[in-house]
Amino acid sequence: MRRRGMTVLLGALLTALLSVGVLVTPIPYVVLGPGPTVDTLGTDDGTEVIQVDGQPTSTSEGELRLTTVGVQPTVKLRTAIAGWFSADKAVVPRELVYPPGRTQQEVKERNEEDFRISQTSAETVALTKLGYPIRVVVRAVASDGPAAGVLQVGDVVTSVDGTAVTTARSLTDLIRAQPAGSELTIGYTRSGTAGTATVTSREQDGRPRIGVDINQEQPHPFTLKIDLADIGGPSAGLMFALGIIDKLQPEDLTGGKIIAGTGTIDDQGGVGAIGGIPQKLVGAKQAGADAFLVPADNCAEAVRNPQPDLPLLRVASLDEALTALETLRAGGRPTLC
Repeated sequence: MRRRGMTVLLGALLTALLSVGVLVTPIPYVVLGPGPTVDTLGTDDGTEVIQVDGQPTSTSEGELRLTTVGVQPTVKLRTAIAGWFSADKAVVPRELVYPPGRTQQEVKERNEEDFRISQTSAETVALTKLGYPIRVVVRAVASDGPAAGVLQVGDVVTSVDGTAVTTARSLTDLIRAQPAGSELTIGYTRSGTAGTATVTSREQDGRPRIGVDINQEQPHPFTLKIDLADIGGPSAGLMFALGIIDKLQPEDLTGGKIIAGTGTIDDQGGVGAIGGIPQKLVGAKQAGADAFLVPADNCAEAVRNPQPDLPLLRVASLDEALTALETLRAGGRPTLC
């Protein structure tokens, strides 16, 4: 009997040890939770998030808060179990955040690059809205290219076949829209005088080209800088654009409210979908937000994960976001998800 009892005891102990081992062994999942929120009109670690030098800025009674998602990259079973039962967290396969073949460091660096690009796009679209248009300027002309002797360094390209050139990318797209060998009417401004020229595109590297290098410029009489560390990804673009506009115009976009939000933004002002909307809504609620700007393509997910007394304002562009805030300030009812 003593031997039998010892066997049962050892078996129970072994089972317990195995269970503990399973619970503390890392598994191929990550836990997503609410990350920090940052007021783009305020400071972070004592430094202004949006810095303007050379022009007075306005102050706001409210806040424009970008939202983030916290990622716990190393997860053990007991942590995952807790996450599965949490209303504020999500447990997702690791490859959704860290794709196979990429290290954690590589993903971090890509997120940092996306963050920098989002800042640039936010500046571009905000300054355009404030009356500082984009100019596409000829930087160099190939001596043996189609535009040689026609376009000059310093020319501002304004149109192709009557269609306005609004960005460097739009010029490239308009040239590539016609097959190589097409005659293109290029509108330009040279030393303040408008003109047109006919240029026949030529195939190079398998694509139609006209033989010019270009710069995209947006002259403005002040310097603008976004200073925010330890944030990655492109989803802060919308809130940065709104923050820049709020600081550079007298009108207070917030109406004294705490407005949180998320969304990518492109140079034309389009607002794109992001990930982690449930966790961002939780973070916004914890920050005391009065309303949340949701990219149109995230509305269905946001509606499935509502936070009490947090209106979800549907936006597909910067203009729609500005309209939603204006309606909110006037006591109206913005378009909801």
